[in-house]
Amino acid sequence: MTGLVVAMDGPSGSGKSSVSRGVARALGLRYLDTGAMYRAMTWWMLQQGVDLADPAAIAARCGEPRIDSGTDPDGPAIHVDGVDVAGSIREADVTGAVSAVAAVPEVRTRLVARQREIIGAGDIVVEGRDIGTIVCPGATVKVYLTASAEARARRRNAELAGSTVEAQQADMARRDNLDSTRKTDPLSMADGAVELDTTALSLEEVIAEVLSLVKERT
Repeated sequence: MTGLVVAMDGPSGSGKSSVSRGVARALGLRYLDTGAMYRAMTWWMLQQGVDLADPAAIAARCGEPRIDSGTDPDGPAIHVDGVDVAGSIREADVTGAVSAVAAVPEVRTRLVARQREIIGAGDIVVEGRDIGTIVCPGATVKVYLTASAEARARRRNAELAGSTVEAQQADMARRDNLDSTRKTDPLSMADGAVELDTTALSLEEVIAEVLSLVKERT
C-alpha cells in the first residue's frame, strides 16, 4: 500500500457515505464504497434465485458475478456483469438480505481481495464495516462513525419513500446485530481508530473533523 488511505467504518446510518465522499472530494482522493460491493453480490444472488437462507448455496456461486466498483466520489458507479446496479442495490429486497450474504466467509474472501487491489495504490477514502480491522488495518487514518439509534433511523428514513422512522430503527437494530455478531469480520472499532459521534453534528462539521484528523495524522 502506498499513499494516503482513510478508513471510515461504522454502522448503517452513521453518515459514512456522505462523510467519506465529502472528505475524498475535499482532498482530491478516490472513494470506495465496500458496502455497495456486498449489495451488488446480494442483488446478483437474488436475480439468480439463490436461496439466501443457505450459506453453502451462496458460497458455491459467489465466484461467478463480475463486480466492478468505480472510485469517483461525485459518481461512484457499481456494475455487475456490465449492468449498472447503482439504483437497484438500494432497493428494500437487497437491503433486507445483504447482511446474510455478507456473513458468508467465501463472499468476504473474494470481495476483500478485490477491495485490497483497489486500495493498493493509495490516495483513497474507503468506507465499510471492516476497513480498519480487516481490509486495511494499516490505513493512515482510521475513523469509526457512530450516532444514536434515533438519529441513524431518521437519516435513513429521509432517504427512503414509504417507510417510517420506527421501521428503520427496527431494521437497523436487526442489521447491527447480524453485522456485529457474525463469525467472519464482525463490525467493530479498529485499534487506533478515532470514534466520532455524529448525532449532533452537521455533515459539514463531521467532514471538517475528519479533515482535521487527516491533517494531524499526515
